[in-house]
Amino acid sequence: MNASAKPATNSPATCPACGLLCDDITPSNNNCAKSIAFFGQGLGNINPKIKGKKVSLQEAIKTAKQILKNSQNPLFSGLSTDVDGFRALYSLAEKTNATLSHMNSASMQRNMRVLQSSGWQTTTLTEVKNRADLIVCIGSDIVAHNPRFFERFVNTEGMFAGGKVSKREVIFLGAQSPKSNALEAASRLPCKPSQLPEVLAVLHALVLGKRLKVKQVAEIEVADLQTLADKFKSAKYAVMAWVAKDFDSPYAELVIEQITQTVAALNQTTRAAGLPLGGSDGDSSANNANTWLSGLALNSEATIQYDVMLWVNSFSPEKLPIKSESPLSVLGNGNTQFEHEPDVFIPIATPGLDCNGMLFRVDSSIILPLKKVRESNLPTLSEILRQIEVELT
Repeated sequence: MNASAKPATNSPATCPACGLLCDDITPSNNNCAKSIAFFGQGLGNINPKIKGKKVSLQEAIKTAKQILKNSQNPLFSGLSTDVDGFRALYSLAEKTNATLSHMNSASMQRNMRVLQSSGWQTTTLTEVKNRADLIVCIGSDIVAHNPRFFERFVNTEGMFAGGKVSKREVIFLGAQSPKSNALEAASRLPCKPSQLPEVLAVLHALVLGKRLKVKQVAEIEVADLQTLADKFKSAKYAVMAWVAKDFDSPYAELVIEQITQTVAALNQTTRAAGLPLGGSDGDSSANNANTWLSGLALNSEATIQYDVMLWVNSFSPEKLPIKSESPLSVLGNGNTQFEHEPDVFIPIATPGLDCNGMLFRVDSSIILPLKKVRESNLPTLSEILRQIEVELT
């Protein structure tokens, strides 16, 4: 059975379609493209299945439980859920000795490894809005990931003098700049993604006051990078923003490290901060919840050895589990179209659409509530997992 249901509320709601968690969204009105797609999705297939055949919910739960019970080394992957859902996943993982790996773990670890190895100084979206007078976007198409970033936090008045729109300067360094009338005055220093390490190394050296003999790096004039370095030094609150998912190269961590080291150098004489953006599928919430529960970051190894996979995906039906010969149970969005039917499929409620929930914003500074905006009888992820866990005892 395929079903559709439209949001039944015109009151503002929090949108989990990207890491900004915009809380001024009206589900029934046009917003950004990501929120339109999120709130416009139907219920999809609401029937639990075993190898493609419709079964009762209890039969599906019993089969998923038996698969886990027979496993020696299960993998819980996807992990696209809210805080409560992740806590339930963590509890079941503890009981079954399962490994946890988020679908975005590869890009998450690009930031995490730099943070763990050398530390960093980062800011929040609110501080950007209220204080930043210079914002440099490094090698990322920020609008593709966070469509309303400039609308909500840059092209708007802040509380303090440095945060006034008229006093902000936006520069795109090796990054695609969005087509926006409000950003027509932004400066652009283009380069290829593969050239970012050398460009940022030169910029870092110039911030440190080093003299360079070269006149050009990666088709950017060193004089232009010197101008940028001087702007950093004279800014009252400079921000360097990036999206780790866009740094898909062997030098990703080097790029992020150059950014954070430049920020550290600037903070010797003025005020600057980094701003890692992106965030999707509850990745910030999963990592934060895992850290406070275990003291560790989420596992990111692509070569994890497992004999059973439990794939959890509440938010993004287009993202499918990796292909595997091992038994596969899926707790996910009813709109998911599988290439091959999993051993067990249980459709679950989507937080912020079918049920209430909570998520961390991408800057990890606040946690925002998600509210149910349409009627459905889908069970929540935590309800399903707790039933499985009870049956395993």
